[in-house]
Amino acid sequence: MMQERKDERSLGELFAELARETSNLVRQEVELAKTELTQKATQVGKDAGTIGVGGAIAYAGFLVFLAAVVLGVGEFMPLWVSALLVGVVVGAIGYFIIQKGRNDLKRADLAPRATIESLKEDTEWAKEQIK
Repeated sequence: MMQERKDERSLGELFAELARETSNLVRQEVELAKTELTQKATQVGKDAGTIGVGGAIAYAGFLVFLAAVVLGVGEFMPLWVSALLVGVVVGAIGYFIIQKGRNDLKRADLAPRATIESLKEDTEWAKEQIK
C-alpha cells in the first residue's frame, strides 16, 4: 500500500521531500560537528593547562631549590658552581613536564571524525534517494 502512494507523487513532490530531508540532515550534521569540536577543544584546553602548570612548577622549583641547594652545596664548592648545578637539574625537570604537555597536544585529533563518517553515509543515502 505504501508503494502505491509513492507512485502517485509527482517528481516535484519527491524532490521537495528530498530537499526537506536533506535540509534536516545538514542541520543534524552541523549540530554533531559543534558537539564534537566542543569536546576536542575542551581536551586541548586541558593539555594547554598541563603545559602552564608544568611551567609554573618548573619556575617555582627553580627558585626554591636554587636557594636551598645552592646554600647547602656551597659548603663544599664555590657558590656559583652549586647554583649552576641546581639550575640545570630543576630546568631539566621543567623541560620534561612541558614536553609531556606538548606531546599530549600533538596527539589530539582535532578533526571531527564522527561528523566526517556521518557525512559520507549521508552522501551515500542521498545517492540512493536520487536513483
